[in-house]
Amino acid sequence: MLLSGLFRSAVSHSVRQIRYVQRTAQCAGGSGAASFTHRDTPDNNDETPFDFTPENYKRLEVIIDSYPEGHQSAAVIPVLDLAQRQNGWLPLSAMNKVAEILKMPTMRVYEVATFYTMFNRKPMGKHHIQICTTTPCMLCDSDSILKCIKEKLGIAIGETTPDKLFTVTEVECLGACVNAPMVQINDNYYEDLTPKDMEEIIDELKAGKIPKPGPRNGRFSCEPAGGLTSLLEPPKEPGFGLQPGL
Repeated sequence: MLLSGLFRSAVSHSVRQIRYVQRTAQCAGGSGAASFTHRDTPDNNDETPFDFTPENYKRLEVIIDSYPEGHQSAAVIPVLDLAQRQNGWLPLSAMNKVAEILKMPTMRVYEVATFYTMFNRKPMGKHHIQICTTTPCMLCDSDSILKCIKEKLGIAIGETTPDKLFTVTEVECLGACVNAPMVQINDNYYEDLTPKDMEEIIDELKAGKIPKPGPRNGRFSCEPAGGLTSLLEPPKEPGFGLQPGL
């Protein structure tokens, strides 16, 4: 009985310790809460001027017409994306305008805008650098790329340069693991990076140029860096090995 009691006590203590390590309550109440909470500011409130341009109203028609009658609210993601591309970020007034156009409750629009990290609810720099530090990139030394960015621009994660040219954010997997380490800048991927590559990319952006996206180590795409190790012969014709007439 004594041993059984000690065993239960040890297991209980171990479980408590594991649950304690896994707990993330401090994130929910700390800086992470900013992702879900709105606070009016002079440049972000329901009276902040926002309306779509005439050109974008035409695009809105095309987007909304792609959805069945009565289900226009399903267009909320592409319409929010259009608003963000026009304005650079999503103020409260832009989300309210989307709700008005799609005839849906404003809260439903807020829910979408706060759920997806692709939507930026504060002003961003002209060039939004998103650096992936998830496991594959981390193993390929994304830390050196992050260090390069921070030292080159003189800002930390989540900050924007004084000239409003660059904003840096740290993100989860961007789906280019074979080309790690990598960053996404606006709509372009820059892959197989070294700190030298990152410096050159930033210099080109500062000069008003758009660096060529893709791998920086000579690869065309995501083929093996050391050359092919399989599929070295032309594929055989269909039906090889089958007897005639079968």
